[in-house]
Amino acid sequence: MTNKQGVLIVNLGTPSQATPKAIKNYLGEFLRDRHVVDIHPVIWLPILYGIVIPKRLNYITKHYQKIWLNEQSPLLYYSKQLCQKLQHQRPNLQCELAMNYGEPSLDAALNRLKHCDNIEVISMYPQYSTTTTLAVINKIKTLTKSWLTPPKINYRHDYADVPVYIEALVKQIDEYICIEQPDVLMLSYHGIPISYIKKRQDEYVTRCELTSQLIKQAINRYYPKLDIIMTYQSRFGKGKWTEPNTSDVLIELAKQQKSVAVTCPGFAVDCIETLHEIDIENRELFMQSGGEKFSYIPALNDSDLQVNLLIALTDSLLIKANS
Repeated sequence: MTNKQGVLIVNLGTPSQATPKAIKNYLGEFLRDRHVVDIHPVIWLPILYGIVIPKRLNYITKHYQKIWLNEQSPLLYYSKQLCQKLQHQRPNLQCELAMNYGEPSLDAALNRLKHCDNIEVISMYPQYSTTTTLAVINKIKTLTKSWLTPPKINYRHDYADVPVYIEALVKQIDEYICIEQPDVLMLSYHGIPISYIKKRQDEYVTRCELTSQLIKQAINRYYPKLDIIMTYQSRFGKGKWTEPNTSDVLIELAKQQKSVAVTCPGFAVDCIETLHEIDIENRELFMQSGGEKFSYIPALNDSDLQVNLLIALTDSLLIKANS
């Protein structure tokens, strides 16, 4: 084994502050990426800066302000804690955290790892997609292409079916449903446009379905009567997105006066899409539509379950790199 091993943990990104200026800067960087919004810049940028951001800025700012944690976003807070805990468990490695959009920047983190012989990149997207995982890989390749003596960089495709990941989710879910005893367990994933699946041959839906199948198999051993369903959230724009839509399904369940527990397996760390969209907006929607009881099961965040998962993912990459 070489002496200089680096681990780079990458997540999507977050505004630096819960202010209109910081959120505008973040949204601009995020939504300019063609991996995310596949529209030619000549068409898209005037729409983005002239309509989308001005129209949604105050709305989104209020959402971030409701979930802000310890003077930073929950995504950043939990990700920092996670990186520190991994570093503590693996002191022989240099562990760095980066966001694909915003701070801490991917460029800065890579430069701190530049001296390493190997860099193991773990994108915190359990299910591979061209909109997320590929965006990270391509950005890293762009940022490092001018390095004269680059280290070997190893990428994990995803971990949608890794046993340690499934076991962690099942344990997290079990802690909640054994107490709450819901009628329905909803697995809500971030949606993507159908056009991306066709155009890019994106395997995201297949990977989400695989994760859901494995969770369902494990959970039904203990709760055979529990109804487990899979949905997609976070639609953006007018095009057709992956179905069924989380909000629509919750309304139907509420009309049946069901109790529901929602978890989001595709989000490694809680963020605005889970803490506000699910646990505030969709909770209110469900209860106002006649639902009996709503529970949100948090992401793995910086729990021991997540730390152990990262250790397993890191170790497997290191074995591969040094074989």
